[in-house]
Amino acid sequence: MPYLCRTGFLPAGPKFQPMEQILEYFPALSQEQIRRLEMLEGLYREWNQRINVVSRKDIDRLYTRHVLHSLAIAKVCAFRPGARILDVGCGGGFPGIPLAVLFPEANFTLVDSIGKKIRVVEEVVRSTGLGNVTAIHGRAERVEGLFDFVVSRAVTEMKPFIGWIWNKIERGERAGERPNGILYLKGGDLREELAATGRPYELFPVGDFFDDDFFETKKVVYFRR
Repeated sequence: MPYLCRTGFLPAGPKFQPMEQILEYFPALSQEQIRRLEMLEGLYREWNQRINVVSRKDIDRLYTRHVLHSLAIAKVCAFRPGARILDVGCGGGFPGIPLAVLFPEANFTLVDSIGKKIRVVEEVVRSTGLGNVTAIHGRAERVEGLFDFVVSRAVTEMKPFIGWIWNKIERGERAGERPNGILYLKGGDLREELAATGRPYELFPVGDFFDDDFFETKKVVYFRR
């Protein structure tokens, strides 16, 4: 079965991850959400020819290694309408863009210090018609305002990361299934790194949510504010 992207139809095959993988774990997606997620394959392939926003080895497994991985956060905490989420070091838009598709009534601010990556975010947002995403070129420490949740994916070690953004998280429990805090995607043995933060945390193995070898060592780390 071919898949629709902005520039036309892409042939199905091993180089193109099917949407069925996403729908297996998120069966309640609307047609509009499916349309937007389907567009990501073509958009990121197109932009990757100009700017290396997704590694060459990962682009052929975009839906597993980037889209589905990003959506692991939703398995830990669903965001309510009006929730304010800051994606720090978003790169080309992960995990923020897939989460913004999944939660269209929440508000996402995606920030990265590399301008060309934010340009990709802006163009993907424009092409997919996402109206709940703001992209900022800059450092997270300088982003104004307070947020309910901060999300990120393996930007740096947890202790300095928390130092950057802790005071940007407003205390509360109105915005999600969990109290406000950090939801961080990272892999490997994290015990020493997390102990160094001196803060309580919860770990959620992504392999408990999705059946793929890629997620074997991946985790969602949650810190309550």
